[in-house]
Amino acid sequence: MGNAWVFPGQGSQKPGMAAAVLELPGARERFASASELLGRDLLAICQGEASGELSDLNDTRNTQPALFVLESLLVDGLLAQGRAPQLVAGHSAGELVALYAAGVFDAGTGLQLIQTRSTLMAAAGGGAMTAVMGFDRAQLDELVAANEGVVIANDNSDAQVVISGSPEAVATVSSQLTCKRAIPLAVSGAFHSPFMAAAAAAFAEVLETVPFAAARVPVLSNTDPSPTTDAAVLKARLSSQMTSGVRWRETMQRFEAEGITVAVEIGPGNVLSGLIKRSCPGITTALIGGAADLVL
Repeated sequence: MGNAWVFPGQGSQKPGMAAAVLELPGARERFASASELLGRDLLAICQGEASGELSDLNDTRNTQPALFVLESLLVDGLLAQGRAPQLVAGHSAGELVALYAAGVFDAGTGLQLIQTRSTLMAAAGGGAMTAVMGFDRAQLDELVAANEGVVIANDNSDAQVVISGSPEAVATVSSQLTCKRAIPLAVSGAFHSPFMAAAAAAFAEVLETVPFAAARVPVLSNTDPSPTTDAAVLKARLSSQMTSGVRWRETMQRFEAEGITVAVEIGPGNVLSGLIKRSCPGITTALIGGAADLVL
């Protein structure tokens, strides 16, 4: 029996989520370190007690660091209990937590990377994203190929994807695609698309200066969901993640191929668990969202 740890990204955050981890060892210290790095009180933002500029948890520049702090604390709790996964994978920003869980870098490095990533992505505006559900994939692929300026950003499952690109191209594909639902997302830019090219190049320069260790367990990256522990490969995959699609559908298929029978979602919410339940009926899911869930 194998188990995978999976880490959600933006969209899973919710006000008050920090309360579930504050009793964990080092929790307040890690929030304090993040707040010092960001120049604002991240714990207060998570608790809905902040005001003024950049006080919204849903701002990309807050969301990504907040999720990293919360999820990394839960990882520490699991590791302290002697638990270990067979594989790790994260969705978008969650990939940085997966790399942390695999021992590729320490918490301080992870915080610096997520702060840089979130700032660069928030500044790369001008695009749009829309989630589509219940569609014909062949028709979707044809429409994306026929409309310049739009890509599949998140290939989440057979029944759910997110398209990303120019507002005009995204609107055109959304209106022409036969689907059950098309929901525009409240995001600041066209994430995981060529619109992120400048941000990705700047992030790649930062990554070049950061040492990566070989992973303790295989990591499935968003850009290439084949398992690897190679530090250089993991860095290269993370470097291209901003402009590449999140291949979560293939990640779940890899779980099955690798004999994973239990997928543990570590973080707030159950978005990834829901996708796994619907796509992989042979895999059991579990949730670790707070200190209470770490009780053996």
